[in-house]
Amino acid sequence: MIVYNDSLSAFRNHVTLNMMVDILLENLRAKGIGGGSSGEINSWNNSLHFMKDVLDDTYFDPDCQVAIEYNIPQTSKRVDFMIMGNDGATDNTVIVELKQWAKVEKVDNNCDHSIMSDLKKNEPVAHPSYQAYSYKRLILDYCDDEHVNNDTLKPCAYLHNMTESYRPVIEDDIYKEWTDEAPVFLKNDVLKMRDFIKQYIHLKAEDGSLLYKIEEGRLRPTKSLQDALDSMLCGNQEFHMIDEQVVAYDKIMKAIKESEKDNKKHVIIITGGPGTGKSVLAINVLARCIIDLKLNASYITKNMAPRKCYANLLAKGNAKKMMNLQKAIQSPWCLPNTINNGLDVGIFDEAHRMQKKPYQYKGNDMLEDAIKAARVSIFFVDDDQRITVNDKYDVDTIIAYARRENAVVHSPYELVSQFRCDGSDGYISFLNDLLEIKQTANNTFEFNKMDVKVFDDPVQMRDELREHNKVNNKTRMIAGYCYDWNVKKKRGDWDIVLPNGFQAKWNLENDDHWAVNPNSFEEVGCIHTCQGMEFDYVGVFIGKDLYYKDGHVLTNRNAISKDDGSSGIRLRTTSDEEADKLIRRTYKVLLTRGLKGCYIYCEDDALRDYLKARLVRGNMA
Repeated sequence: MIVYNDSLSAFRNHVTLNMMVDILLENLRAKGIGGGSSGEINSWNNSLHFMKDVLDDTYFDPDCQVAIEYNIPQTSKRVDFMIMGNDGATDNTVIVELKQWAKVEKVDNNCDHSIMSDLKKNEPVAHPSYQAYSYKRLILDYCDDEHVNNDTLKPCAYLHNMTESYRPVIEDDIYKEWTDEAPVFLKNDVLKMRDFIKQYIHLKAEDGSLLYKIEEGRLRPTKSLQDALDSMLCGNQEFHMIDEQVVAYDKIMKAIKESEKDNKKHVIIITGGPGTGKSVLAINVLARCIIDLKLNASYITKNMAPRKCYANLLAKGNAKKMMNLQKAIQSPWCLPNTINNGLDVGIFDEAHRMQKKPYQYKGNDMLEDAIKAARVSIFFVDDDQRITVNDKYDVDTIIAYARRENAVVHSPYELVSQFRCDGSDGYISFLNDLLEIKQTANNTFEFNKMDVKVFDDPVQMRDELREHNKVNNKTRMIAGYCYDWNVKKKRGDWDIVLPNGFQAKWNLENDDHWAVNPNSFEEVGCIHTCQGMEFDYVGVFIGKDLYYKDGHVLTNRNAISKDDGSSGIRLRTTSDEEADKLIRRTYKVLLTRGLKGCYIYCEDDALRDYLKARLVRGNMA
């Protein structure tokens, strides 16, 4: 959807007469699009005058087309400015990312996608050249027209308030891959930018429907994405399916075929505890849908960590392959921008974490929007992994919503085999018993070769974990909701301080790749960073919210950090019973992140002694 489109001559006139803001606001309302904040209005007032100056040249045909605020389908992303025309032989579109920034600085020499700006204090943002190039890739994913292709879309960025002194930063070599694809222009580059556009725009476009084709592009998987996923999965051991995963896979493929025949919505629910291979199955379904079936499919999960890390595992560090995956691996925040059945197949991992209307979500209800958006919806669910008061959706709720949308609901299928924790069902049962989450049929639990240790000294635990991490960078330290974010809040240099001189920080906010970043071992991951992820070894810090007394493991909601703004455990509206469940589930998630081993440090001495005694007695209750 495009908020504003008109001829170049009309655009110049609207800017000159200061009419643009009123026109844009009126069009936003008419099209039912959110926006029009004071920040956006300020941006329009400033940036569009600068673009008018760049295009104020008789070389450009006044009938060239201008588009402002193009809302890319199935995303919340808007392209600031586009101009369409012909270079004398070919129709082209120049994409412009407009920024009012005056100052920038690098985030880190390893962060080649992000940058710090003066308009986003203490918060990294995407480099504008990367943004412009990513918009090009997204448009290519949606426009099913041979004339809109890699050669005819020309992205660039215009930072019209930035002086020459910041060029060494904005064009630093770490951003070269993106500035080569989308050149960046600064305050004094008006003529350079005009010359850049002149290379591609002179006459009006021969295809008068070019703008319409971009706006109404058919949703489809691109050839580049098909090829990329094909090559990425080939020989990639992380995503091989075995046992009941392939049975579930066949059930899903059968449902997809049925939906093509009966033209109805279909809903499939796959359940399974931690480590049963839900995400591996989800990625394989995604690949089959895109590569072989040529369907418009997306893997959608609320947790950012799995999205980033699965993309990284698939792309293996190739930044442009990562770009190809943007449409295929998404956040549920894309759902309000997806038309009914806009997705052929929606693959919703960690569906128990979906919420009714989280902060800044533009839709009404994530689950309802998910079922509406996809012709076939596949939900991967573990009711015991709901870890905040807002995690509302379980299997019964999904079935109820699906029937409300007149969908064909397939019988839920459960994944049982354990692929994490050294394949030990006994370890999972032990945790259920220890945390008093579920009653077990017996009180003896076999761990196979699962390496479980309880430490008296957190420093010693970290030292041993560090040695494991040197092998393959697949060891991490994680903790629950107990510890304050002192560093983020500028209250101190450390977030987690424990006996014997142990000090650590929470994972860096700007490190979306914490689970795979080789420099992130020393930072402790939170539940939201590691849920859905797995490592060879994990070290879990159990805070004062879990303790042992009178023969039982108990919880203390008052020990939750005052900085916890996500779980809702401390809220007065949260019952003691619900808070108790959330704390126990949180620790079960944390204690099941390891494939080979789990090391544990408890702040409560009695809990530490109880755990050690349970392990010494051969895990007897």
